[in-house]
Amino acid sequence: MRRRRPDSVTADKAYHSHNREIALWLRGVEPILPRRGTDDHTSLGRLRWVVERTIAWLHQFRRLRVRDERRADINQAFLTLGCILICFRTLDPALC
Repeated sequence: MRRRRPDSVTADKAYHSHNREIALWLRGVEPILPRRGTDDHTSLGRLRWVVERTIAWLHQFRRLRVRDERRADINQAFLTLGCILICFRTLDPALC
């Protein structure tokens, strides 16, 4: 399967640099990188909160918080189960 490049990349202020912007433009990727030292209120905070909240929900499962599995496929199975449980609880909280 051939890899595809994203149309755009969104990151926070820590990733902004002139060289990085040029490298992304040369590859045909639009950089959405707020400049350092500016008060740029983009929607990145809302997207980041969703990701951080989901990671926090996954950390409630001990097997995912403390990874002691040697095999990556077993860890992936527990991650999948954790995501299934989170979706199940979110979609119908009356069942839990």
